[in-house]
Amino acid sequence: MTTEKTSSPPLLSGHPAFPPVLDTNMQSPNLQGGAAPCGPPCPPPAAFGPSVPGAFGVAMNPQGGSGYVVNAGFNDSNCVYNNQEDPPPPFEDNEVFDFGLDNKIIRRAFIRKVFMVLTTQLMVTLAFVALFTFVEPVKMFVAVNVWTYLVSYAVFFVSLCVISCCGNVRRRHPWNLVALAVLTLSMSYMVGMIASYHDTDSVIMAVGITAVVCFTVVIFSLQTKYDFTSCYGMLFVCLIVLIVFSILCIIIHNRILHIVYAGLGALLFTCFLAFDTQLLLGNKQLALSPEEYIFAALHLYTDVINIFLYILSIIGSARG
Repeated sequence: MTTEKTSSPPLLSGHPAFPPVLDTNMQSPNLQGGAAPCGPPCPPPAAFGPSVPGAFGVAMNPQGGSGYVVNAGFNDSNCVYNNQEDPPPPFEDNEVFDFGLDNKIIRRAFIRKVFMVLTTQLMVTLAFVALFTFVEPVKMFVAVNVWTYLVSYAVFFVSLCVISCCGNVRRRHPWNLVALAVLTLSMSYMVGMIASYHDTDSVIMAVGITAVVCFTVVIFSLQTKYDFTSCYGMLFVCLIVLIVFSILCIIIHNRILHIVYAGLGALLFTCFLAFDTQLLLGNKQLALSPEEYIFAALHLYTDVINIFLYILSIIGSARG
């Protein structure tokens, strides 16, 4: 067997042999002085060696760090990232793109929707309170049929558990609105029944004080830089203490003790109102998803109702 030796093409004067031997450890030639006749060869082009991330033809890892690939991260036909070893992050976790304007628009629409639902709930409750306070036959009916309060409380508790524990219900339209409507009607009946046992002047005064307090707290929570959501643990501990205090008030019948309990309850739920208001903003330590507008409206509604009931208890106890 004979071995044929292929002759190489003739060399041009002043140029190295073709193809040059690629060695990335060798010093690059002087680019401004032209080609070096007898110097080291040129560095490898971008298609055969590493290059600067983000340069033309070089795919960048959207998650940062290592994992850069050369001419393998993008498809030339549609420029789609197709790196199999280091896939791009999910859309909701991608922080490379700037969705700041869209997030602000969505968050503002979410806040408007929550306060619209809250306003409707408060208007229904206010109508029940006015009905039970100014209409004498209704006051006589609830005074005789006390069992209706227990029924409304059971309905309220069941609807509260459904909205709080069943995420599929509170996020699915129209079942979320149906559950919230049932909760609002049952709570409104209980509040109206409690208001029927107080004087008309006390109820009107409690409504006015509650409106001023809640409006001030909401405006302050939306404007202040202090993060009330970071105090969630402390508020939860205070709520447990208030529940124990309420048991003590049931055992010990003392007017001063009841006034102190009602004052602490109104103060605590004022803090909860500030906490739940800042959950809507999205720029604090804790935040609610824009899908949870029913859950957010429920929190604000129960805060306002509790503030009203505690203020009404303070006024009623002070008047004897």
